[in-house]
Amino acid sequence: MKTTSSTDSQWTGMVPVDDTALAVTDTGGPGIPVIYLNGQFATQGYWRRVIAELGTGWRHITYDERARGKRSMCSADYSFEAAVRDVDAVLAARGVDRALVAGWSYGAFVAAHWAGRNPDRTLGAVLVEGAQPYDWLDEAMEMRIRKLFRRMGWFMPLLRPTGLTPRMNAEQMADINIELGKLARERELGPVLDDITVPTRYVVASGTSLGSSGDEQERIRAGLDAVTARNPNIRISAKVASNHDAILKKDFLAVAEAVREVTALDREGR
Repeated sequence: MKTTSSTDSQWTGMVPVDDTALAVTDTGGPGIPVIYLNGQFATQGYWRRVIAELGTGWRHITYDERARGKRSMCSADYSFEAAVRDVDAVLAARGVDRALVAGWSYGAFVAAHWAGRNPDRTLGAVLVEGAQPYDWLDEAMEMRIRKLFRRMGWFMPLLRPTGLTPRMNAEQMADINIELGKLARERELGPVLDDITVPTRYVVASGTSLGSSGDEQERIRAGLDAVTARNPNIRISAKVASNHDAILKKDFLAVAEAVREVTALDREGR
């Protein structure tokens, strides 16, 4: 099956979608297309070590989500469904029919949903430290999230020109986190993962994440045991030593290997 239109050189530009536009980079070339989906407030630069490790055998497509980075524009819609639509918009703009999706943290949730909804367009999925079903959001956690972002609100605007923080207010950022907590619940995420029919590999960390405490993160990761037991398409490729926030920096080799593993499985027709 055709995976992409022909493009030989790297392209960087803006892709319009809905009421906004996204900053996109496409390395081009004849390799297998991989689209990289970022953490909630991260940028495409986080993937640079994974991309360098994989090299020119793949066609690497990265982008900054709405209001992230230095160039992606603001929007009236920062919902999860908007994030899923953005995957379609970027692939369509770059003429890609089928791609491997790789997502970290928030991006892993987007990748899982997109792969489940588009099995004929998905070569496979690599989910890095995200899309782990666990009921971690309750009323106390929601209040904790809102308090955290209100506390951070005074200095985040100072960093916006650097692209290190999104061009959103504290309430918008809290809303995104709370929506993700609802999507992570077993009754919500479990059926999504059960419906995935393409080769899917997780790379999970061992340490904590920003805002977590105690063994909270490990309890979240434990939710994958039931997932892999129910769906033979899904496996854990590696559990690495780094924490949630540093995994793409310190364990990029494991992430790149998971991409290779999924690609090999797709070629074998599994």
